[in-house]
Amino acid sequence: MKPLDHLEHLDKHLVDELAQVARETVRDELREQTRKQRRKAALYAASGALALYAGAALALAVGLALALGLPGWAAALITAVVLGALAYVLRGMARPSRPGTDRAAGMAPGGDSARQTAAGAVGGMPYPPVPPAPSVPPAESAAPGPVPPRPTDAPDVPRRGA
Repeated sequence: MKPLDHLEHLDKHLVDELAQVARETVRDELREQTRKQRRKAALYAASGALALYAGAALALAVGLALALGLPGWAAALITAVVLGALAYVLRGMARPSRPGTDRAAGMAPGGDSARQTAAGAVGGMPYPPVPPAPSVPPAESAAPGPVPPRPTDAPDVPRRGA
């Protein structure tokens, strides 16, 4: 028996214990962070629900104010159109804007402008160049089989008679 064999067991035990302490520490830290994030998320949810009710009350007030001078159905219709327009504008504001949209400039979608837009989305690197088509036709033996004869009639012209 070697003189250091009994220390190998101690080293393994020490490493296992250290790993266990590290796991518990990380677990406790994650629990604390998730507890804070859960509380924050609940407060945001409650805030959103109250804002929804406040918006509904405001829409009702606008509708009732319009109903003083208009029939009820017209006031409700006007309120709905105003709310729909606001929703459309807010949705447009929430979408990410593209710097230098090419469609507004009249560029064709699929030309060089689309390549530049895609290159900007992938870290600014352009696409690799496309290799040129071979100028020499492939060998006859590389063809998959005999080519059928070309029809004498145009395929899109209907045949009449026999």
